[in-house]
This record gives sequence, structure tokens and C-alpha cells, in this order.
Amino acid sequence: MSAVIFHVSGHVQGVSFRAGTRAQALRLGIRGHARNLRDGRVEVVAEGDVAALDALEQWLRHGPTGARVDALERAPFNVAVPHGFFTR
Repeated sequence: MSAVIFHVSGHVQGVSFRAGTRAQALRLGIRGHARNLRDGRVEVVAEGDVAALDALEQWLRHGPTGARVDALERAPFNVAVPHGFFTR
């Protein structure tokens, strides 16, 4: 198991980005959270196997219909991640 944090920039708030991310994460067996940041980005903390995290990253690069992803940053995350996947 590995944990990462993603920051997604673009038109990613108000387009069901967090809900779509949650659905993808649950489908892939990933736990963590997705939340809107005040600066307009979405933060996604995810823990799972490397292949699942890579698959989630590919989805995050496009997001749901109506989203426009301009940039995606990925970094290791070294804090315990609770079970489940939540949106905030």
C-alpha cells in the first residue's frame, strides 16, 4: 500500500469532481478523501496499491464531464489515511 496527495487545478469545482473521484476511488479499492480548496483546486488524498493509484491519476487528469483539468500534481503522503473515501 502506498499513499499520495494530488492537487488538481482548472475548472474542477462545481462539476461533481469530488463525487466522481469518490466513485472512482471506491471502484479501485482506494481509501482517502477529496476536498475543495479555497484557491479553486481539489485536493485528493489516496491510499491503495500502486496500480490503483495510477488508474485514479489517469481519471483525475480528465475528471467528470464538465470539468477542465489544467494541471495535476502528485506527491507522496506520509500520514495515516482512515478507512473509506470521503468528500469534504
